Order: sequence, then structure tokens, then C-alpha cells
Amino acid sequence: MSVVGFDLGNESCIVGVARQRGIDVVLNEESKRETPAIVCFGDKQRFIGTAGAANSTMNPNNSISQIKRLLGRKFADPELQRDLQSFPFLVSEGPDGFPLVQARYLGEEHAFTPTQLLAMVLSNLKAIAEDNLKSAVVDCCIGIPVYFTDLQRRSVLDAATIAGLRPLRLFHETTATALAYGIYKTDLPENDQLNVAFVDVGHASMQVSIVGYKKGRLKMLSHAYDRSLGGRDFDEALFKHFAAKFKEEYKVDVYQNARACIRLRVACEKLKKMLSANPEAPMNIECLMDEKDVRGFIKRDEFEQISAPVLERVKGPLEKALAEAGLTTESVHFVEVVGSGSRVPAIIRIITEFFGKEPRRTMNASECVARGCALQCAILSPTFKVREFQVNEGFPFSIALSWKPDSQNNEPQQTVVFPKGNPIPSVKALTFYRSNTFAVDVLNVKTEDSQETQKISTYTIGPFQSSKGEKAKLKVKVRLNIHAIVSLESATMLEEEEVEVPVSATSEVPKDANKMETDVTDVNMQEPKGTTDTAEGVTENGAQDSEEKPASMDTDAKTELAKKKVKKTNVPVVELVYGAMGAAELEKAVEKEYEMALQDRVMEETKEKKNAVEAYVYDMRNKLYEKYSDYVTSEDKEALMAKLQEVEDWLYEDGEDETKGVYVAKLEELKKVGGPIEARYREWEERGPAIEQLSYCIHSFREAALSSDTKFDHIDILEKQKVVNECSGSETWLLEKKQQQDALPKHADPALLVSDLKKKAEALDRFCKTIMTKPKPAPKPQTPPPAETSSPEAQTPEQQPDGATEASEPASEGGAWEQPAAEQMDTDEPDPSLA
Repeated sequence: MSVVGFDLGNESCIVGVARQRGIDVVLNEESKRETPAIVCFGDKQRFIGTAGAANSTMNPNNSISQIKRLLGRKFADPELQRDLQSFPFLVSEGPDGFPLVQARYLGEEHAFTPTQLLAMVLSNLKAIAEDNLKSAVVDCCIGIPVYFTDLQRRSVLDAATIAGLRPLRLFHETTATALAYGIYKTDLPENDQLNVAFVDVGHASMQVSIVGYKKGRLKMLSHAYDRSLGGRDFDEALFKHFAAKFKEEYKVDVYQNARACIRLRVACEKLKKMLSANPEAPMNIECLMDEKDVRGFIKRDEFEQISAPVLERVKGPLEKALAEAGLTTESVHFVEVVGSGSRVPAIIRIITEFFGKEPRRTMNASECVARGCALQCAILSPTFKVREFQVNEGFPFSIALSWKPDSQNNEPQQTVVFPKGNPIPSVKALTFYRSNTFAVDVLNVKTEDSQETQKISTYTIGPFQSSKGEKAKLKVKVRLNIHAIVSLESATMLEEEEVEVPVSATSEVPKDANKMETDVTDVNMQEPKGTTDTAEGVTENGAQDSEEKPASMDTDAKTELAKKKVKKTNVPVVELVYGAMGAAELEKAVEKEYEMALQDRVMEETKEKKNAVEAYVYDMRNKLYEKYSDYVTSEDKEALMAKLQEVEDWLYEDGEDETKGVYVAKLEELKKVGGPIEARYREWEERGPAIEQLSYCIHSFREAALSSDTKFDHIDILEKQKVVNECSGSETWLLEKKQQQDALPKHADPALLVSDLKKKAEALDRFCKTIMTKPKPAPKPQTPPPAETSSPEAQTPEQQPDGATEASEPASEGGAWEQPAAEQMDTDEPDPSLA
């Protein structure tokens, strides 16, 4: 069972795996710990990850990055529209109002959903993990931002399904960081709470969480975030600054050239990193655009000045997280800073001023999320035994249910089912009284960061029919699952019916009956944490109906009494999730991903065969002048050299873009000519050791057969002679073949093959070893001598002339071997149990 954690970053991804010695970060094919989250579409195949980053500069319009920003958002979303201005690729609005990414693939225009693109990235990460673990990877834990909506979470699950993964949990990045920090702490307090603030400034977003630790557990006290505040905003500030500067000084407008934009953004990112450690930094880009080299220079103070609008927003999430946790800065014991964007000195200064203490960097800023996800996967997996550590996660949003009442008044009613901070996972129940099919909407309640109430899904409950003709009582269960996705799990119709139950006439019938009736009809009151909202009640955390079973009492006087029993009937529920992929659409996406992966694999194998042809041409050409020069005639050498040159020219002209089968055929064609030369060289190199091995075998067996050693005395002389004859025959064959081979030049086909030598040695060894290793015959058993009698009177009348009787032999034999225990103890030998 795989135990893998994926950190899906906006710019790059990291894979963590659990091993017996702990959590390791896996290296990709370029031996790097971070893999770019890029998909580049080419004319023949896709390039994902490191390969995609290598091709992005040459093919910017078909290189898709920052896929997380597109996931589960409407095309008209203002944040998405701002992001699209900096993307070099084309994004259009789909028929459902969600974005579609346009790219040229296999010579045709294709439209991909963000979910499909994320699945491609996950497929690449899965392949990296499988190459490292040398086993299939299915179960995993995927890190997501805490601000991901219900639809975004569903999109991640769909992408994982397309990639062939089964997430055990979608884990909040803030919680993953907190778990990776706390599980290794052995000094956590048992009674008092240790409060730690985590500030994660990533590539595109900022997340702040305050966590309370006690021994063996953590509790998320608050979440706060800014979805569009990250390292890329500082890069963008530098980009705009230098784009304007170069337009003024060098008369080049990088906005007119997608490739120039990418090169300048890469340079600005490097410049930002330099300014994190140095007070000033230069910028030099050769041939940026229109064959012009550009130069720039900036100081850290100037950088912070142009980044001021971004820096002003840093304090907001810090204040919100502290307020939601109900803490003061003094009650926050430590502040941990993580994330690739947190290295900007100005951000550290703002955090220090706010909390009044220096932030710490005890964790790996880039890898902590992947490590936390791998730890969570190990906790959920039966493969590993992990230290007991409880994670109390809180839901970052408020979810409400809305429905129209069963009356003439059409004003919808609404109740918050899962308030902000609700534990994950959780189950709650509502009770409805309805006469026919009705619909329930799941809503994301309006908060500060979402300007309007968002409808997540609609559930149609019904049809159903009450047997009594009145309004039916329906119990509806709503689940907040481990991925923090809300769904209406089931609907059950509850009906009371009277049954005849025999009871004792002397028992307190009315009291017991009333008690049972109350328990059944008022189910919600059974829950210890239950709350009831008028007629439609909400019950916390897994309300379960208790079915009262009537019990008969053994008494003489019995009477029949009418009892009430609750009959449960499952009611159909139809789900409609807005913007999510349907089952048929998901299956189609899985098939399309399989086809594209197959195309990539075919192209990779084609490249390997092409490289094999090219390598054979260069390798054979060099060896013909060196190692193989004595094993080929001058005429054959010239012919082969001409053939190699012809294939090389073909490779770089007509054979530049051929199929796998063509390259395989071309390689076989070359090997038909070069193969015999290689074989003659190999035969010459290996013949000497093979002759020595056969000679050693001949001499060894002959010496053993002619030896006077006593260990061979049991072998018949005729058998030994067979061994000597076989050795002589093999020696004669070897001498004849060796003479034939010595008379031939090196470039001639050999008369004595290494394979023949090995077969001869094996046959000789098999024949001679059977005879010479024949085991000695087992020795004949010896009868022990008879014991002497002590007196003549002990002898029997049937005494034989030699003094022994037929009866006395077995008697004396038994007496010799069956010595009594007392006599054994009187021997001079020491008792081994007392030694």
C-alpha cells in the first residue's frame, strides 16, 4: 500500500513518501526536489514537469502553468480576470461559464478544462513516486489551500481519479504544516496549551493559521488567508518596473512578445531572491528582444517602495487569524514562517512588528506541506504504525441548507448546518414534514471574503408516499466528509404503526409504552449534543434512530396490548452539483488522459530507438578505427563506414521525424553488417578464458581418476577408465579445434566458438562428476558380542557346545543396551545436566 503525500503548489510541486526510517522527499528525473507544475503541449506529445519547464520558453503559448488559479472558478471571477492578464496562454469561457484553456496539440487546436490539466500534473507526480518506490502508487494525501471551495475540492478529487489516484484525504496545507511541526515534538505540555502561529507565504497566496498544541494532539484555532498575495506579486511589481524602464531606455516593449515576457519574469524572480540576501542587485538579459541586450539595477529600498501596495496587505490576515483565535500577541508563544515567498525581508519585518517576536524557521519552508501530507497518509494507512497524534481540524466556511416550506408562502427557509470552525468530519440530521417531493439547496453562506452567497448543490428528495395520507416525517442526514465536502447523504421516511405485543398484565404497561413512544418519535432528543430548530431539527454528529424491540415477559397472566413501532423507508435522493463533472464526463476524461499518456509513451520509445540508431553509428565508427580494426577486412570496413555515413545523413534529414518501427528496422539493418565484426571481437576476447576452463576441467577429472587416494577406492576401475577416456577425447577435440583456429586470421569467421567450448566443458563435467562423486556404500551393521554369565547355575538345560543358548542371546543383548538408570548414574562420566 502506497503512503505518499503531494504538495500541489501554484508554481511547483513536491512529493513526500513514508518509509521505515521516516518521511523522504522524492527526487524527480533531474534529481531535483521540486517539480514545476507546468504542462507544455507539443506537435507530437506533452511535456510535463521539468520537461515542460524546459520547453516553456520556446513554446510559451502552449505552456500552461498556475493551474491552481484556474481550478473551480467562474470565468467572470474578478481574481481570475486579473490573473489572465499575465498568462501567456489563451483562456476562453466555456459553455458552462467556467474557463477552458486553448492549446495546440498534435497539430490541432484543443480545449482543456483546469481539472484535466491538474490530472496531468498529478500523473507526472505519481510517475515520480512510482519510479522512486519501485511499486504502484494509488493511495495518497493531497495538500490543498484552506480557502478552496467545495467545487475546487471536488475538482481536485476528479483530477486525482483521472490520474489513477485515490486520495485518503484532501489535507489543508496549514494543517499539514502544523502536523509536520508538532508530531516530532516530545516536549509538548500535557495541561497548558502551546500556541503557535504559522505564516505561509506561497507563490500566489498567503495563509495564516494559529494552532494549539497539547501532548499527542493539535487543534486548529483559526484560519485566515489572502488568495492573491504571494511571491509572484513581488515578481510582478519588479516586472512592471523593468518593463517600463526598458521601454524608455532601450525602446523595447516586452508586452508585444510572449517569449520576452517569460524571460523578463524569470529574471525578476532571480532578482527578488538576490535582494533577499543583498542590499542591491543587477539585472542583465542578453538579446531580450529585437536583438537588444538590456541591463538594470535596483536597491532593496527601491524594491520595497514599488512593492508597498503588496506589503500593506500582509497585516490583514495576521489580524484576522489572531481575532478568530481569541488570543493576544502575548499568548502566541512561537511564530513559524514557511513558504517560498516568505524570504522577502520586508515580510519578516512586518510579522516581527505585529507579533512582537522574531519569527522562526525551524522547518523546511518548501517541503513542510509535502511532509505533513505524507504523515497524514501514514496515519490513515494500515501500512505504518505512527505515533499517536490527534488532529482536530476546523471547517473554514459556513454551510447552510435552504428549502421552500410546504405551504403557500414561498419564502425559502435557511439554517446553518455546519458553522465556521465545525469539526471535520461531521454528520448532522434534519427532520422535515412533507407531503410530496421537495428540494434542498446547499449554500456557502456569505462571509467577508465572499461577496455573495454561493449555491453549491441541490438535492431533490422524493418521491415518497405516506401510508396514512398525511405529511410524512423525513429524517435527512447531511455529511461533512474528511475532504471537507458537504453532501446530503440519505433521506429516511419514518412512520409509526401499531403492532400487538404480548405483555404482562401486572406490569406497568402505560408507563413503559409511553416511554417507548417518546423515544421513537422524538429521536433528536436522544443525542447528547443535539439541538432542535422548531419542526425541522438539526442534530449533531451522527444521529441514529433507536429501534425499540418489544420484549415479552414470562408470566402466567398475559394480555395483548397495542404498541407503536417506527417503520423506516429509504427515500430516493438525486444530487446536482453546480460546475462539477458528471460520471459520464469523468469517464470520458479518464479515457482521454489514457490516450494522451499512451501517445507520450510511444513518442518516448520512438526517441529512445532514434537515439539508439544514432549511438550505434557513432560507437561503431569509433571502434572500427580502434578495437575492431583487426577483425574486419579493409573492403568491409570501407563499405560499413559508407553505410554509417549514409544513416547519419538520413537521421538529420529525411529520418528526423520517423516512426518507432522505421528506427528499429534501420538499427537491425546496421547490425546485420556490424554484428559479425562485433561477434569476432567478442569471440577472440572470451576464447582464452573458455579454453582455460575446459583444460582445467580435463586435468582435474583425469588426475582424480588416476589418483591412488583412498576416497576414490570404492569406485570401480572400469568406471575410472571411462572418465580417463572421456577426458582424453575432450582433449583431442580441443587440440584439433585450436589448431584450426590458430591458422585463421582475426577477420575470418572463427572455427572454435566460445559456446562450443562451454558446452564441451558442461558435458564433461556432467559425465565425470556423476562417476567421481559416487558416495561410498554404507557399512554393514555389526552384532555386539554376547555377555558372559556369572555362574553355571544361571545356564539353561538346552546348552549348546559353545556355551551359549538360543534364548540367552537376545536376553544378554537386551541386558547390554537396556541398562537401568541407577547403573547409568554410577559411571565415571559426569552428568551433563550438572556440568
